Amino acid sequence: MAKLWSKGKETDALIEEFTVGTDYVLDRHLIAADVAGSMAHARMLASIKLLAEEELHCLEKGLRQILQEDAEGRVEITRGDEDCHTVIENRLTELCGDAGKKIHTGRSRNDQVLTALRLYVREAFLASGSALAALVDTLLQFSRTHEFVPMPGRTHMQIAMPSSVGLWAAAFAEEFADLGHSLKALYPLLNRSPLGSAASYGVPLPINREMTAALLGFSGPQNNVLYVNNSRGKLESLFLDLLEQVALTLSRLAEDLILFSLPEFGYFGLPEALCTGSSIMPQKKNPDVLELMRGKSATVSSCARQVKDILRSLPSGYNRDTQETKEPLFRGIQSALGMIRVAAHTVGEVTVNRRRLEDACVPELYATDHALELVKKGVPFRDAYKKAAAELASLSRRDPEQALRARTATGTSGNLNLGPVTSAASELVTFFDTEAKRVRAAVADLLGKEVSLYR
Repeated sequence: MAKLWSKGKETDALIEEFTVGTDYVLDRHLIAADVAGSMAHARMLASIKLLAEEELHCLEKGLRQILQEDAEGRVEITRGDEDCHTVIENRLTELCGDAGKKIHTGRSRNDQVLTALRLYVREAFLASGSALAALVDTLLQFSRTHEFVPMPGRTHMQIAMPSSVGLWAAAFAEEFADLGHSLKALYPLLNRSPLGSAASYGVPLPINREMTAALLGFSGPQNNVLYVNNSRGKLESLFLDLLEQVALTLSRLAEDLILFSLPEFGYFGLPEALCTGSSIMPQKKNPDVLELMRGKSATVSSCARQVKDILRSLPSGYNRDTQETKEPLFRGIQSALGMIRVAAHTVGEVTVNRRRLEDACVPELYATDHALELVKKGVPFRDAYKKAAAELASLSRRDPEQALRARTATGTSGNLNLGPVTSAASELVTFFDTEAKRVRAAVADLLGKEVSLYR
């Protein structure tokens, strides 16, 4: 198949291998998204009389056929093709003749790939938001169920003060809810259409960017055509940066679950169905899923950093360097979304060993409580602190739940104040689910059936 930019001369084989890289492999993820962008563009071209109605009809039929061929695994992208855009246009030319040669009118591969990526990222973004909201809900349920189950609070990993399983889970729920709202705040930047910007400078044709944006379910076009191409990788890196923050928190959650499910702790239990075994040691029940969550946290961080490092010091306009952002973008998104979904599933299956937790609430855990009781009797805190330190050996066990309920300030173990976090989680569910349905409906209306653009 001919390259879209071919002028009849062959490219040096080594240069082609180097410049194409694995882009032709990665583009399998973008076939459906590029078909959607092409459908919208074709309808717009027909609206400004650059395509006849019969040509548009053939192109729409051809694009739907390509979607079906892709679903059946019959669309092949070779290194010689370079990308999915070439394969789709050449296939349309086979099916529709000259109409297939017209579909690129007013369009560059620059805004074409930007549009496909924006559609892909938007769907991945909404899926990530919904998964994060579900994780928050799971943690809130876990917190409510175990609200007054005692748990030693730790600093420097040493016994510190009375805490609870409810407080532990609610801390993660609130942090993930905050990150979910940060994602929500980013969405308006991503929900804008790059299509019609061409190679950074527009074209001298009456292109209707508002029409294509509406057909693709965007809020409108991303305005400045040079900024459109300058933003390739920038907007994606903002998304990856937030996913990195999510991944960092997931890594801490995973580490806690690994530690607290150790036999030496025994606070939590992991069902065998969530663990793996050893090829040599019959007794092993390994928390591989949690270990991989820690490892993939580093993967997401490296992907976010890689995209930004590629963009560093690029001049305005399109630069081929940005091709290198595609692989870390895909890998970072897929890793983070997998982590979120696995975390929600794992937390939902964790068991809590109340007896081991109560046994772990040793007398020294209440040293600060003892000092503060002296303060209530009028002893200056610094003197009370020294007295409690001198009496550590004589401290006795206490009722751990009573110690929890004595903490009544907002956000403490006796007053988790889950209402605001619950409301925030509900807002996230409503926003991401409603927007995902709207986007799916817009794409389905354009393509004639519901199609996932994130794959």
